Amino acid sequence: MASLAVTVKGQVTLKRDLLQHLGIQPGERVELEKLPGGELRLRAVQSKGVIDNFIGRHAGKLKKPLTIDEMNEIAAAGWAGRLDEG
Repeated sequence: MASLAVTVKGQVTLKRDLLQHLGIQPGERVELEKLPGGELRLRAVQSKGVIDNFIGRHAGKLKKPLTIDEMNEIAAAGWAGRLDEG
């Protein structure tokens, strides 16, 4: 069982192996559910990617056409909610 130290600000840091176990990447979110008896349930938030994260993302910004592999990578990141806004 892993134990975590609480900072003066009331924060904890999850160790890398725990994040990997949950399938959480940097920038992704987790949610906590309060359970009876002072327990918490922690789980990765499932991204709700939208097509808007992909369509038009690079319109007018590229000097050369994208390869199929680059388009697939952008599409996967958009659907997973890993593209920044704008």
